[in-house]
Amino acid sequence: MKTSLNQIVIIKPDDWHLHLRDGEIMKAVLPSSYRWSRRAIVMPNLVPPVLTSKDACSYLTRIKACIEKTVDFDPLLTLYLTEETNAKDVVLAFREKIIKAVKFYPAGATTNSHNGVKKIKKIYPVLSAMSEEGIPLLIHGEVTDPSVDIFDREAVFIEKILAPIRLEYPDLNIVMEHITTKQSVDYILSENSRLAATITPHHLILNRNAIFEGGIRPHYYCLPVLKREVHRQALINVAIKGHKKFFLGTDSAPHLDKVKIDACGCAGIFNSPYALEILTQFFDNHNALENLEKFTSINGANFYKLPHNKEKISLIKSDKSFHMPEALETSEGPITLFNPKMQVFWQIVN
Repeated sequence: MKTSLNQIVIIKPDDWHLHLRDGEIMKAVLPSSYRWSRRAIVMPNLVPPVLTSKDACSYLTRIKACIEKTVDFDPLLTLYLTEETNAKDVVLAFREKIIKAVKFYPAGATTNSHNGVKKIKKIYPVLSAMSEEGIPLLIHGEVTDPSVDIFDREAVFIEKILAPIRLEYPDLNIVMEHITTKQSVDYILSENSRLAATITPHHLILNRNAIFEGGIRPHYYCLPVLKREVHRQALINVAIKGHKKFFLGTDSAPHLDKVKIDACGCAGIFNSPYALEILTQFFDNHNALENLEKFTSINGANFYKLPHNKEKISLIKSDKSFHMPEALETSEGPITLFNPKMQVFWQIVN
């Protein structure tokens, strides 16, 4: 990494948690990710979901058809874990490098998660095979019991679901995705190297006040929801220090405005277009630019046992703040971009 007063050069980042959707939406949003990232872990919660190795092969073909020939971008696919998932199919898909991981959604936890897991014990045979094969398990860590307050779902998940899984399969590599709480940070720090976490730009930059400032703000509604300031500070503390167990996963989740601004609006924040510029400004604001590369480009690759990217990416700092567009126009309607509610002076060169 090279830094100066107004320029930084880092290893090209990866995005370890990304939603690309499908069809026309995917065509529209994909370039916003590969303009700054070299690899991305792609989520499987499509309609219908990516359940089998055959599904993953088909989805990968569709993704690659949308990538410009001159672009070097590697989508790393995942399978959607259900109570009917076939362990042999998972292992085969991993061995043949069709997938990089398996995603665990508790049923009803987030967008398109109704096919997820209800009875945890039913997935233990798959987890056993994954542990033996070294296949990472990516977790949306929230319980969906209606008796549990929405702001407590992550902490309860650790106690009721994750801790027992860790005891049963201590060698299973697990990523807690898009963590939002101090409890998650503390738990991950207390565990061994087989447990890590992704952190999103929006959970680093905003607390739950953003959802209700001046009225209901649907474009700041995501799952897991933004939390109290004390939790945000815990995330900031490990991210800006470049701690090896925490790395970037944008959880960029595009939804057309017409389904975000609705009586039952979808959860998700579309932050991929300017995620790197925003994060660079955030780390600069915290006098931590020397650890930006660890968070965006090194820690995740190390956890997944992948080589660091050979490409570099350069950003320059301007005297004037960068004006980001409000929305991405698609053939099906606009998708509002993430507004970090702060000035951004850093821009990617070229």
